[in-house]
Amino acid sequence: MCQHSRVQSEDSILLFVVAWTITEIIRYSFYTFSLLNHLPYFIKWARYTLFIILYPMGVTGEMLTMYAALPFVKRSGLFSISLPNKYNFSFDYYTFLILVMLTYIPSFPQLYFHMLHQRRKVLSVTEEHKKSE
Repeated sequence: MCQHSRVQSEDSILLFVVAWTITEIIRYSFYTFSLLNHLPYFIKWARYTLFIILYPMGVTGEMLTMYAALPFVKRSGLFSISLPNKYNFSFDYYTFLILVMLTYIPSFPQLYFHMLHQRRKVLSVTEEHKKSE
């Protein structure tokens, strides 16, 4: 069994693929209907509501997949460049993955709360607009 297939069969991949697929379907539906000047409320609601579940689900899936890949990346030296070489440059993909995972800690809450703020702004305007009609 190939080492790659061990990471590819992780349940965490299904977690982020499902989350990001649903997210993109909603997002591009939102863009399409907006361009047609005929945005159904359900699409707007889905765009600004379903992220509450899908965003943490996708991020969790990504992080679990990266974590599962770490031992293989460490053992194989995947995508790493060692010195000496003609470019006098080194890159450790294992360390890079850990740094990427660490960037999720400050960036996830910031992006998530930004979307909550956007949700409040966009959907509350719609509710006020519907009441005035």
